[in-house]
Amino acid sequence: MNAPGASSPNHHRPGQLAMGIGALIVAAVLAWGAAAIPSDAGYAGVGPDFLPWVVSAALAACGVMLIREVLTGGYRQMEEPSGAARGDWRALAWVSAGVLLNAALITTIGFILSCSLCFALAVRGLRASEGKPIGDLRQTVKDAVTGIVISAPVYWLFTKLLAVNLPGVTASGWI
Repeated sequence: MNAPGASSPNHHRPGQLAMGIGALIVAAVLAWGAAAIPSDAGYAGVGPDFLPWVVSAALAACGVMLIREVLTGGYRQMEEPSGAARGDWRALAWVSAGVLLNAALITTIGFILSCSLCFALAVRGLRASEGKPIGDLRQTVKDAVTGIVISAPVYWLFTKLLAVNLPGVTASGWI
């Protein structure tokens, strides 16, 4: 007899096996991409293809372990999922809009403003997913300012300290 909450052999959810197979497919795609990277050894004998091979091997190992777990009885220690039975499409739309607008506007309005817009829209979506009010104009302005407070130091760290070229609004490199 199985422990409470445990699955008996071959009584797993169909999605569990799909997760393991999906991990193996992604590992195979990563390995295929890694094979296209030149393997010329660089510093310390490690070439640019080293890390992609490590990631694809680790992901393949995870996929094999997931499939083994499913075939020997399913995810036995898994708790029941929390949250709503269905996805919140309105919240997903807010978060997706933030990410897509960030990608579309980053070269036009710069890193700081596009990231703060992304933050404000994502926070709005996360509030909606919790069933909270998404916020009025005042809350939206507070979220945008918070986004600026977070993204400005990141921008300056990357552009000034690490010399990574991120899109800015001005030629001075500070905004």
